[in-house]
Parts: sequence; structure tokens; C-alpha cells
Amino acid sequence: MRQLIGSHDFLMITLDTLRYDVAAELAAAGRTPELAKVLPGGRWERRHSPASFTYAAHHAFFAGFLPTPQEPGRHDRLFAAAFPGSETAGDTTWVFDAPDLPTALAAAGYHTVCLGGVGFFNRRSPLGAVLPGLFTEAHWEPEFGVTAPAGLDAQLDRLGEVIERVPGERPLFTFLNVSSLHQPNKHYLPGADDDSVASHAAALEYVDGRLPRLFAQLTGRGRPVFVIMCSDHGTAYGEDGHTGHRIGHEVVWTVPYAHFELHPEEW
Repeated sequence: MRQLIGSHDFLMITLDTLRYDVAAELAAAGRTPELAKVLPGGRWERRHSPASFTYAAHHAFFAGFLPTPQEPGRHDRLFAAAFPGSETAGDTTWVFDAPDLPTALAAAGYHTVCLGGVGFFNRRSPLGAVLPGLFTEAHWEPEFGVTAPAGLDAQLDRLGEVIERVPGERPLFTFLNVSSLHQPNKHYLPGADDDSVASHAAALEYVDGRLPRLFAQLTGRGRPVFVIMCSDHGTAYGEDGHTGHRIGHEVVWTVPYAHFELHPEEW
């Protein structure tokens, strides 16, 4: 990743609360065709989240602790905040002398922007201001949130406004937290009275349909874009009596992950 700094724009997109099993099932069934175009081999990688809920997981992500591959062994990280004794910063890891990725990229000349989704990005309280406060600019409005059926569309409207203001010669780091998968998501499944694995899957299909617009917006700046796409944690819909997350359950800890590059001529 250290070789990409300055030459590439960056996109980190967290599909908040997306379960690995649902993401993998939809990919295998051809129900997420836009994701199939960009996921390496058309498949999600199965990984383990460093935390079981949004706030903790994103602190870990921004320090360089992305979801960990499920296979045993040492796994060098893409980027890492420097600290003595780190054993997972290898020859290709971008190690930065800052506490978090947005701060480090800003120091490297990037314009950093946060497009929040769930409540931990809403800036309506001191707690909700911590994560967006890491960025040069941050945006949240109710139309981005968990109760908004067209939340990703609204976020992309705002991203378009941001891109128009950022000079083309300046690299851009976009962080996008997509709230559509989070409960409540029954509005994505016509006739549903309750949230379920099926409505969770329908929410992912909604997100999939908006990805071409997102990728075209970012590659339209004329730069290649390095993308990290993952879930921060999963969620339970009745498994072993559990509903929700912030629990140590397999459906919560196991998340989909991918990273890849986008090129302007492809979008």
C-alpha cells in the first residue's frame, strides 16, 4: 500500500452490520452482480472483525487493524499506526506516525471526507463526533441514517458535491459508512413486518445497485482508486436466541472483506 500513497485516491466503505454468510450467499447466487464485477474472483473473503459493534471496530480499522484473515498465521497489514513491538507491519505495510489513517493521509496531502451512516457518525453528541472528527470534513444528516430507505443515494448526492469542490490534483480519501444493512431493514422487503435475514439480504441488493454510481463518481476524477470494502461486524436474527450485535457470536464476528483497485477507463 505504501507505493500507492499520492498516486491513488482511496475509498474505505464499511457496509455496516453486513453478515458474511448473507454476503457470500448472494454473491454465489448472482444476486449482487455489481459486486461480482469488482470482488477478486467474484467472491468475498471471510475474515474476523476486531470488534462486535461499530464504534470499537472503526477505531481499530483506522489504526490499521482491519478484519483479520481466518487462516492461522501472521498476516501483514495494509497500513498501520506506528507503535513499538508491532509484529504485523511488513515490507509493504504503510506505517505512519499518526494515531489514525485519516490524520495520516491528511498529512500526506489528501483531502479526507467522512460520509457517515449509523449514529456513531451523526455528530449529535460528543460521542457521535469522535469518529467524524478525524476527517477534514464530515457529513451526516437523517437522510443518511438507518431509517432512510434511500440512504446511500443521499450519501452519493453529497459525495458529488464534495468532489466538485476538491481540486483534481489533490488526492482524495473518502470514507463511506453505509447504514442500509443495519436494523431496521424490513423496508427493503415488500410486505415484511419484521427485520430478518431475508430483509438484510434485500438491503444488500439495494446497495449493490448503487455501486456503479459510486465508482463512476470517484474514478471520474481521473485517478485510480484503491478500495477497501468490508463489514465492521455482523448481526443476529434469532440465532441461539440472540438479536442484534455487541455479542460474541459467530454471525457477529465473521465479516466479508475485499480490497481492489478501480481505474477510470473501466467506469
